[in-house]
Amino acid sequence: MLPSTPRSLKNLKRVTTTLLASVCALLASVSHADDKVYRLKLAETWGPNTPILGDASKNMAKLAEEMSNGRLQIRIDSANKHKAPLGIFDMVKSGQYDLGHSSSYYWKGKVPNTLFFSSMPFGMMATEQYAWFYRGGGMELMEKVYAPHNLLSFPGGNSDIQMGGWFKKEINTIDDLQGLKIRIPGFAGEVMARVGAAPTNIAPGELYTSLERGTIDALEWVGPAFDLRMGFQKIAPYYYTAWHEPGSETQFLVNKKVWDSLPKDLQVILETAFRVAAFDMYTQAIDANANSWASMSQEFPDIKVRDFPPQVLSALHSATEALLQEQAEKDALAQEQAEKDALAQEIITSQREYLTKVRAWTDISTKAYLETTP
Repeated sequence: MLPSTPRSLKNLKRVTTTLLASVCALLASVSHADDKVYRLKLAETWGPNTPILGDASKNMAKLAEEMSNGRLQIRIDSANKHKAPLGIFDMVKSGQYDLGHSSSYYWKGKVPNTLFFSSMPFGMMATEQYAWFYRGGGMELMEKVYAPHNLLSFPGGNSDIQMGGWFKKEINTIDDLQGLKIRIPGFAGEVMARVGAAPTNIAPGELYTSLERGTIDALEWVGPAFDLRMGFQKIAPYYYTAWHEPGSETQFLVNKKVWDSLPKDLQVILETAFRVAAFDMYTQAIDANANSWASMSQEFPDIKVRDFPPQVLSALHSATEALLQEQAEKDALAQEQAEKDALAQEIITSQREYLTKVRAWTDISTKAYLETTP
């Protein structure tokens, strides 16, 4: 045993005190870091009282705050606040907002490849599309598309299969679409243009007035849950079934710099809140559509539900295939002019191959059940 001296005891005490102080400082800094509150701003396309679509952002923010014990606080600015319902992409990319909730076809003119992550005509239904996102490589492809723009994108909730729209006149042949002024965004709008219609994109708050005043002859919005409160049935009696958005997915956008500034645990919490809010929106949409259609069909018995005639659907399908091929062959703006847009081709191929595989199962499961159940 080494002998102790007053000097050695003093040194030991000094070292111990220094170590304790360092540990306390470290613990204090860790505690401070854990307690730091991150205040984020989210811009959404929807108005402040938009059902289901607007609920997704609110549910997500509430979940994130509760799971983080208050360390994540998200302020939501609706379209009436930021005044740019179709400008979510730019506002999040520039850092004006940290987060966004919208639909990717609203910025197809800026980044055409984002179209594929909403819903494609004659494509996957919601359940099939979610499987593609999380099990079939969809998330990885979406990350490739958004990375050059300093953005991350996550599925933000599905409004389920969308109706073909409200029309003032009945569509009997492809000729009835010639020159038809219709509000229909995204890739489906390009398909409509290819068969002779005149598509336009109008913000949600202007739809009823545009239809009432004759600015447009027809419009697609979502489905009964969204359409009933808009009152379209009072102006356009023909309600057509789906073709263009079999599983319309919204998106949560995140500024990449903001994402990287968050601790890992808060990134996980935020991503979990996105996923849960998206699932909640999907189930809410199905339930609300069922309830709203029950009310609509009873309160407005003059609504005329129609399927597009086979000739029209065939023309729309052919136009879809032709446009997809053209999209895959376009020169990529960010590449040399001689190169083809390999990323578009990669996404199209991924979706087609996955749809072929998953639809074979859907046909002998869901479809067979619906066709054989009394």
